[in-house]
Amino acid sequence: MSTKSSKAAPPSKAAPSSKTSKASRTAKPSQAKARTASLPRRLAALGAVLALVVAVVAVGMAIGKSGSGSGTRKPSASGTSSADPMEGMYAQAERATSRRQDGDPLALGRKDAPVVLVEYADYQCSYCGKFTRDSQPELVRKYVDEGVLRIEFRNFPIFGKDSERAARASWAAGQQGKFWQFHDEVYAKLRKGDALAEDKLVDMAGKAGVTDIDRFRSDLNGSASEEAVKKDQKEGYNLGVASTPSFLVGGRPIAGAQPMAAFDEAIAQARAAHERRK
Repeated sequence: MSTKSSKAAPPSKAAPSSKTSKASRTAKPSQAKARTASLPRRLAALGAVLALVVAVVAVGMAIGKSGSGSGTRKPSASGTSSADPMEGMYAQAERATSRRQDGDPLALGRKDAPVVLVEYADYQCSYCGKFTRDSQPELVRKYVDEGVLRIEFRNFPIFGKDSERAARASWAAGQQGKFWQFHDEVYAKLRKGDALAEDKLVDMAGKAGVTDIDRFRSDLNGSASEEAVKKDQKEGYNLGVASTPSFLVGGRPIAGAQPMAAFDEAIAQARAAHERRK
């Protein structure tokens, strides 16, 4: 079965060994003990519930797929007129994960947008690139530009040092207001290994409009970029994220580079829920 996602390598201190679905995997209790206390307690408490939801969604997608393994899913027959019984949990997940920070360089859209899409991604992930090239521009046009959606990116490197270096580089580009330009440049095609060496990242930063290359190199290799990436990783692992790309849309989990119809449906449901809460 194709899930259109790449599996994460869990933290070295708590590598799970149990079998899981291809779209998601939950964390062992021992992992929770290894996580730092720097994340909000409400996020840690929410993690087990969300991980279960992701697994349920993954199973549902697997059952609904055709033999072609296309990863598509049909909109629900019920539409968005009635409240989802999980709506309260989704709202809690949205509050716990969406940062809504002023001037966040890793975010697109209004801080007070009714729906927030949080993306966990790796720069060596082919399906993350597919989402960036195929779905992200349409999401921006249909929802971000209309003030409906805010996109918040989380660096979730799962393929080792090259992925981590690229993640730090994206953060460094963001310090000069060029995160999204750099992000799109890296994802313009699939890049792996030496294609993400520091000199190659510097070249891409220049193409993305980063002007102070010395500062870019310093930020890339500095402790602040490392801490920022680790913060995003820990958030993802606390939620049970185990593959890339993974998304929360108004707290609703979506695993893999799903077609636009899946995002349209999730945004419509989250927007309707937001209206009901007003």
